[in-house]
Amino acid sequence: MRTQFRILALVLVATSFGRLGLAAEDKEEKIAFANVPAKVAATVKAKYPDAKWTAAEKETEDGKTFYEVAIKVNDQKIDVICQEDGTLEAIEKTIAAADLPEAVRKAIEAKYPKATTSKAEEIIKGNKTTYEALLITADKKKLEVQLDGEGKVLEEEKKDEKKE
Repeated sequence: MRTQFRILALVLVATSFGRLGLAAEDKEEKIAFANVPAKVAATVKAKYPDAKWTAAEKETEDGKTFYEVAIKVNDQKIDVICQEDGTLEAIEKTIAAADLPEAVRKAIEAKYPKATTSKAEEIIKGNKTTYEALLITADKKKLEVQLDGEGKVLEEEKKDEKKE
């Protein structure tokens, strides 16, 4: 009986450490502009030479490190996400809900009647463009929806009121 208890305890401890290890692996931290790798800075400056840098973060996701540089270009907020070596991973542009493609707006209106769009983004990754909308539904719940350019819903995620 004691041996079974010890084995169970070891399994529980190992499982807990495994979960902690996974959670600790995926993280985001704000960093100073001086800590953005030179290759990442060069990529951002080449793509947006007149941009005003507003923030920078270092993110680790699934063991990979990315740098996200928040910039402003003509009052438009843009996040440029690069790999550590400066390879451009994605561009996320904040846009007005009215600037979403017509197919995307119609899909949102059809699937989420009476919802309002509180934030919209155009996400460019390689040659693929998707759109993300943060919706407030008729019953006041927050929902983040990702759609392709034709209005097909790719992903839905309920958002915790406290995190937004």
